[in-house]
Amino acid sequence: MSSDQRHARHQLDEVIHAPIRFSIVAALAGVDEAEFAHVRDVVEISDSALSKQSTQLEVAGYVKIRKGYVGKRPRTWLSLTSAGRAAFDRHLEALSEIADMGS
Repeated sequence: MSSDQRHARHQLDEVIHAPIRFSIVAALAGVDEAEFAHVRDVVEISDSALSKQSTQLEVAGYVKIRKGYVGKRPRTWLSLTSAGRAAFDRHLEALSEIADMGS
């Protein structure tokens, strides 16, 4: 392994690294589950953008999307999977290591 492959940037998760997906995962990291509308508002994106990005996270195995009803109104909830939590933790560790390189 060459020295450049040991750089912490190689530990960054390409799925999570995109700013919107990173924001979604960060919003979900502190909760067991969050309603779609809450995540949309916290991340400040449109319904369609959240739907597209959360689907990409679901395909990666990082987010679980659950649909149901509250009364007669359809609702969608998002939650991090254990793989998503582990990937987020690794990603944060890599970012921290990169940030600390200049110290």
